[in-house]
Amino acid sequence: MNPLINSLMVRAADAPPIKPAVELGTPLLLTIAAAGIALLLVLIIRFKIQAFVALLAVSILVGIAAQIPLKDIFTVVTTGVGSTMGKVALLIALGAILGRMIEVSGGVQSLATHFTEKLGAKRVAVALTAVGFLVAIPVFFEVGVIVLVPIVYAFAKIAKVHPIKFGLPMAGIMLSIHVAVPPHPGIVAGAGVFGADIGLITLISLIICVPLGFLSYWVASIMNRKDYELLPGVKQQVDEFGSDSLVHAGHDGPGARAIAPPRPGLIMFLIAAPIVQILLGTVGTLTLPKDNYWYGVAAFIGNPFFALLVAVALSFFLLAVRRHWSLKETGEIFEGALPPIASILMVVAAGGVFGEVLRTSGIGAALSHTLDSLGLPVIVLGFIISLALRAAQGSATVAIVTTTGLLTSAVMEGGYSPAQIAVIVIAIGFGSLGLSHVTDAGFWTVIRYYGLTVSDGLKTWTVLTTILGLAGFVLTYVAWILVGGLAH
Repeated sequence: MNPLINSLMVRAADAPPIKPAVELGTPLLLTIAAAGIALLLVLIIRFKIQAFVALLAVSILVGIAAQIPLKDIFTVVTTGVGSTMGKVALLIALGAILGRMIEVSGGVQSLATHFTEKLGAKRVAVALTAVGFLVAIPVFFEVGVIVLVPIVYAFAKIAKVHPIKFGLPMAGIMLSIHVAVPPHPGIVAGAGVFGADIGLITLISLIICVPLGFLSYWVASIMNRKDYELLPGVKQQVDEFGSDSLVHAGHDGPGARAIAPPRPGLIMFLIAAPIVQILLGTVGTLTLPKDNYWYGVAAFIGNPFFALLVAVALSFFLLAVRRHWSLKETGEIFEGALPPIASILMVVAAGGVFGEVLRTSGIGAALSHTLDSLGLPVIVLGFIISLALRAAQGSATVAIVTTTGLLTSAVMEGGYSPAQIAVIVIAIGFGSLGLSHVTDAGFWTVIRYYGLTVSDGLKTWTVLTTILGLAGFVLTYVAWILVGGLAH
């Protein structure tokens, strides 16, 4: 080995852990943390600075203010990026590819048609809510709303009603799943920060989201008793849609040919396959002794990276190959799934930097001790902090990664079981669900595509997301009791 490289490796291995040059008191550390978060919100909201840049800049400033030596600042930055991205980057990328394959193949439309036929035209809202539940697992929220818009418009034209009648309950459950169910970026990032079990989070959050689907439909049906103004631009688009828009002709790229959408059973299989695989692995690791050979097999099979990789491979053979897409076209679909998630990955990475700075500076530990003195359970604090950050700056992902960064020391030193840590992460996720309003890109997506005024959007979408967030937290707290959380 090169002597210089060998010398650098030895020095890195022998390097003492990074710590502040001067140990500051708890009040000052908490003041620095509060000022950092306030500055972060001002940069994002007032000056429209991209969340990645804002998080990175604030992280560096907080590190300097907390007296981390200047020569070590960027070592902390790279450590935060590496530790976070190593846990979440592949999950987010593979999840995006799987969702893109389902979207492009026409699988979303196939599911919508299937559920509508089974439930009847009079229960279109129920059918679309069920479709939204399934589609939201692999597909990002904004993408899911946009992909399903033609179906919503078509039904709205047939029934001669406002698109919000069908779109509101569907969008409500889709956002609920987006903030709480892997492989979506916010919840995966939160799990990565706490070292939580993705399988447990998936199992618990999916169980909680089922009653939230019914609640979304019920609350939206009450809201939809009122007539809302339909913006002229959207009214024109609705008038252009007909029932034939339910059939998707396949991918519109090179080498495309008109092919009927894949069967709904196939799409449900592709969505369920990675979930079942992860859950089987989780059950195996929880029931088998660690020195057992099959424990290793279960851990390998149930690894979320491997499960999503298998699902992507299945989508390649069951969608691309069977639909005669060329390798070039399929490659374009795969590549097309990645650019939209670049900004999300960067925000997650910067969130990891912020968390690492808080940990290294001692702010996390100071906050942990302060929270202990308040007597509030960490699960309640996680929900409240996440909800406040969501309302202030809009991004659910930023709210989750910032909250987990703040609470890392409290959770890591709290002696919580894997199930309890998973429930805490889910509570933080549901905190980022509520109070979606003008600071949230998802708010604008919903009102823009469904033709609502800002005022009507606040009366419907903002209220619905807040009710779902609170209900999600209540159900999560029930799970907290069941996993023994009250003992802490």
